[in-house]
Amino acid sequence: MRVRLTPDQRLGSTRTLLTPEEGGLVRRTVLPGGLRVITEAMPGVRSASIGVWVGVGSRDEPDGLAGSSHFLEHLLFKGTKTRSPMDISAPLEAVGGELNAFTGKEYTCYHARVLDDDLPLAIDILADMVTSSVISSADVEAEREVILEEISMNDDDPDDVVHNLIAGRVWSLSPLGRPVAGSAESVRALTRTQVAGYYRRRYVPDSMVVAVAGNVDHRAVVRRLRSAFGAAGFLPDPTVRPRPARVTAPVAGHGTGAGLISRPTEQANLVLGLPGLRRSDGRRFTAGVLNAALGGGMSSRLFQEVREKRGLAYAVYSYSAHYADSGMLGVYAGCAPAKVDEVLALCRDEIADVAERGLSDEEFIRGRGQLRGNLVLGLEDSSARMSRIAKADLVHGELLSMDEMLARIDAVTLDDVRELAAELLVARPALAVVGPFDDADRFDAAVA
Repeated sequence: MRVRLTPDQRLGSTRTLLTPEEGGLVRRTVLPGGLRVITEAMPGVRSASIGVWVGVGSRDEPDGLAGSSHFLEHLLFKGTKTRSPMDISAPLEAVGGELNAFTGKEYTCYHARVLDDDLPLAIDILADMVTSSVISSADVEAEREVILEEISMNDDDPDDVVHNLIAGRVWSLSPLGRPVAGSAESVRALTRTQVAGYYRRRYVPDSMVVAVAGNVDHRAVVRRLRSAFGAAGFLPDPTVRPRPARVTAPVAGHGTGAGLISRPTEQANLVLGLPGLRRSDGRRFTAGVLNAALGGGMSSRLFQEVREKRGLAYAVYSYSAHYADSGMLGVYAGCAPAKVDEVLALCRDEIADVAERGLSDEEFIRGRGQLRGNLVLGLEDSSARMSRIAKADLVHGELLSMDEMLARIDAVTLDDVRELAAELLVARPALAVVGPFDDADRFDAAVA
């Protein structure tokens, strides 16, 4: 079953999106101000996972505010008008709960996982953090140093560096190409006034989804959320409706060529970046089968050819990134510097072979089965269920039942995969390399 999640649901109303017979009871209520509440009941567990998802990420930042979304993620843990940082963390840890947050390119999420009896506590703390952060000058300066240390830590990790580098090559003309945390220069330049203004403009109820999954009752969750968010004066306008799922114009082009960051590392890290599919593309399940067969596991084409048969790399895999208007299929390998040319050539040969000949019957069957299994097994806990329903509302604008997702995977054919591979894998790739090399031209020639 496929359910459209439109912005025009009547304010104050509740819809049942999926029934228990369709894989789980999922219900959705729209509160005043456009705040969406979506829950999934999992009666067989004793946990509850909650996430407050805000539809703003690093791609939404103007050049002068690069890193603001991630900066805010840190600052919201520094205290509110009624809670100190200890008052935020200690009560949840005292009941064995977990509290954390993350920032992406298109959204930010504050999430907690607790025993079902402690869900009201998690709701109160998260609502207070999101609506009533103080963002004092002292906290901005203290957290600025923490973020700079985080950026330095990431810069010391070649894996992080090479993935940031490939994003910059592929999306050089878009904010999608910037690191989520910003740069050391952009973080140093941000002022308290800029960050606080960004918070006031972007953290508004019509751009938020509160998702809860576990042993929960929808009506009780809605009552608690209405009280917690309403107490902060956060739901003032009864006429504002939720914002629709993000739709943007296609990103101009797909960057090519090679980028090299020279580091005295023991291992060379490289990523090939090929065009992928935007999030709304109906062929995304076909792309999932292609990715699984190409580099998604130990039986995949890349793992078998690069590692098992030749022993050229410890880690080699492929992955997909999907955004509202663009996507990427990436191939990563880590190898000894002396083997980088051989590994790069072999990866390109295998990509070219799949583009020309497609997958074998056996590879296709394994890839499709792997995608099916990963999907089901990945939704066995309340945190994963919470993330699924939140993204369905915030970024997809539709919710698919488990049976519908499996049916779409089962409907993928070998010819579908061959056609998509012939479209995506023939493109000239971008290349990112981090390692002890001085000659960037050699890598430009490798992806010419």
